[in-house]
Amino acid sequence: MPLAKLAPDLAALEAALAPRRAAGARVVFTNGCFDLLHPGHVRYLAAARALGDVLVVGLNGDASVRRLKGPGRPVLRAEERAEVLAGLAAVDHLIVFEEDTPRALIAALGPDVLVKGADWAEADIAGREETLARGGRVERIDLVPGVSTSDIIRRIRGS
Repeated sequence: MPLAKLAPDLAALEAALAPRRAAGARVVFTNGCFDLLHPGHVRYLAAARALGDVLVVGLNGDASVRRLKGPGRPVLRAEERAEVLAGLAAVDHLIVFEEDTPRALIAALGPDVLVKGADWAEADIAGREETLARGGRVERIDLVPGVSTSDIIRRIRGS
C-alpha cells in the first residue's frame, strides 16, 4: 500500500497542509508510538479527527520508541506502523519524528487543536504552551479501559 499520507519531512507536510489551512480548515495534531494498533487507538484517532478538519499524526521513530518504552520495543518498525496508520480513514497526514517528544514539530506546525489521551495531565502534554500561545486549544480524550499495547504484549507472552 502506498504511503501517500506519510510526509517525508516537515516542509512537505507544511506544503500539504497549506491549501487546507488557506481554505479555513482546522488542523488537529496528535502523536504516539502506535505500536500494535488496537481498537483503543482506532477510537482515539477517530475522536481526535472529529475535533477538526484535518488530522496529522506524529509517529515516534524506532529509536524514540526504544528510549520511551524500553528494550524489545517497538514490536513493529516505524514503516510498518505508518502503513497501518495510513490505512485509517481518520488519519489525513503522518510524519515520523525521532525526538522523545514532538514539541519542536508542534511548534513548527502550529495546530489549531493538540490532542493527547486523558492519561496525560494537561500540564505534561508536550507542545501545550506553544499551541495555547498561538490561540489553539488542547483536548484530552478518554482511553478505552483495559486496552493497551503493553497489555496485549503481556497477553501474548502469557504473563
